[in-house]
Amino acid sequence: MTKKLFKPFEVKMTREEIIEGLRSNYGTEFTAADVKGFCAMNDIAYSTITKKIDEFKVGRGKWNFEVTKKSVEKIERSFSAPSVTPFVEENLVPTINDTFVKFGSFTDLRSIIKSKLFYPTFITGLSGNGKTFSVEQACAQLKRELVRVNITIETDEDDLIGGFRLVNGETVWHNGPVIEALERGAILLLDEIDLASNKILCLQSILEGTGVFLKKIGRFVRPSAGFNVIATANTKGKGSDDGRFIGTNVLNEAFLERFPVTFEQEYPAPKTEQKILANASAEIGIKDADFCKRLVDWADIIRKTFYDGGVEEIISTRRLVHIIRAYGIFKNKAKAIEVCVNRFDDETKQSFMELYDKVDADVDFNQENNGSVEQV
Repeated sequence: MTKKLFKPFEVKMTREEIIEGLRSNYGTEFTAADVKGFCAMNDIAYSTITKKIDEFKVGRGKWNFEVTKKSVEKIERSFSAPSVTPFVEENLVPTINDTFVKFGSFTDLRSIIKSKLFYPTFITGLSGNGKTFSVEQACAQLKRELVRVNITIETDEDDLIGGFRLVNGETVWHNGPVIEALERGAILLLDEIDLASNKILCLQSILEGTGVFLKKIGRFVRPSAGFNVIATANTKGKGSDDGRFIGTNVLNEAFLERFPVTFEQEYPAPKTEQKILANASAEIGIKDADFCKRLVDWADIIRKTFYDGGVEEIISTRRLVHIIRAYGIFKNKAKAIEVCVNRFDDETKQSFMELYDKVDADVDFNQENNGSVEQV
């Protein structure tokens, strides 16, 4: 009797069918557990599957159909290629601004940055009260590098973490600002964070201080010593109920919870604000302490009225500096104030100018030629 020879089991699924099956069940990224599940469903050996998808392996027990081993190697080589301008060659320490005057939570903020500990910090406050400027000047004083990212509702993972770019006809990986800050041990400033959409959640692991896995190239980036995250916002991440800050969004609670400390930035006290305006004046060659004081008194009255619900607009410290600079250009106080309050609606503009008339009788908004030159 002739013995039957049993042929080894042959896989009936082609490589293309395996790839399509994995993709339809698990998407473009999957793990060893997913592969084992696929093997069980199709009665195929694990080793058979892994051999056929080896080129898509991006890590231990991890595969990505959007990335191949060859492309990862090519991307990693591109980090040192001249076709990508290295961010790291630049000095990112901000310049010290001699007009800066510390106030509010600046000393505490500076202490956090100086400690070089990872301690994410959230700064909230009305617009134009020096939130961003304070962070920049704290870094400048401490000679710490600062990477600033202006957040909008369109900001996504590609903008923050990085992505593929076409350079000299080749597709290469380019680090985003977050990765640059991580690797340099810099301060990452997320400016206007409350304008972000849920796409900002790609920073969750970074806000835990653990780093981030670059899934597109299979690389894990750990934070260098000194790295920290500071976010500024006009709200506390709960949206703007009064509609004053249109475009601000309600941020994910788990995201906000990753900031252990929040500083509430107020406008500076009158004497401090006078000093700020005096410094801004001196920078452009103007010496008029009386004008600075009257501007601060005027802004202080408007702010108190705003807090009491009497007006819907406010004069910020930034706008007062704008007025000083306009005065330096036009050499006319009335014109400087008028052109800088033109941004408000007609009713608000008129009420602000009438109020200034009461604060400073020497300024005449009814003068026919507000373009005439006053001697400084």
